[in-house]
Amino acid sequence: MVAVTRKFPRDAHGEDMSSLESIISVRGINKVYSGQVHALKDVDLDFPAGALTTLLGPSGCGKTTLLKIIAGLLEPNTGDVLVKGRKVTGPGPERAFVFQDFALMPWATVLRNVGFGLELRGVAEARRNEIARRYIEQVGLGGFEDKYPHELSGGMRQRVGLARALAVDADVLLLDEPFSAVDEQNRRKFQEDLLRLREIERKTFIFVTHSIEEAVYLSDRIVLLSRRPGRVSQIIAPQIDRSGTPDEIRRDRAYLDTVEEIWQGLRQFVD
Repeated sequence: MVAVTRKFPRDAHGEDMSSLESIISVRGINKVYSGQVHALKDVDLDFPAGALTTLLGPSGCGKTTLLKIIAGLLEPNTGDVLVKGRKVTGPGPERAFVFQDFALMPWATVLRNVGFGLELRGVAEARRNEIARRYIEQVGLGGFEDKYPHELSGGMRQRVGLARALAVDADVLLLDEPFSAVDEQNRRKFQEDLLRLREIERKTFIFVTHSIEEAVYLSDRIVLLSRRPGRVSQIIAPQIDRSGTPDEIRRDRAYLDTVEEIWQGLRQFVD
């Protein structure tokens, strides 16, 4: 039996999140893959609107599986996902997924890639290009609109994927280890960019990472999953003063204590 610990949640500004409406509810999710691999078991979660929630746990615990179920890209064996009270039966316009492997169209320019979701929705070319250019600028790729994916670095391709997700104006952005393919310097820069974009866009983010430090630095709430079959082990809301510089935050005692608390919560699942 996995004990579940829940802490009184506050957002990045220290505001009480307990009264925030849940935009996504996960109820009784079980997922068993062929070969009887039990990925998730009896997962119940609520995701507050406007919060950045991170899914964290050992390799193979079902983080990406849960993210794909929320996205409507994968069906659970039992249980439901509700978005604004409506049952998820597949992908929907209120959710956008940022894939770990970028999933860009190699034959399309940056501008076309970013605007592709809008193109599928029938948005007129002039309007979708206007929107796409705005988000290309926001992710720091102004001037690269006419480049192709093979002409970009891995980090730049990841920015294109993020801009594409933002461009469709979804309420919820689902990010599957979006910074895993970049070096530490770029990873920290992307973390800052994500926090800045979150302030601008006021979206709900659900984020998957293997990094405890990254989870603590970025998140309003951190959901710890047990080893497979993944179950909710603990929910932690970092109580961190985010008014300082990035280096000051990472040296802050509250930050370091939260990193240690999470490690203690996860070490039981590490062989």
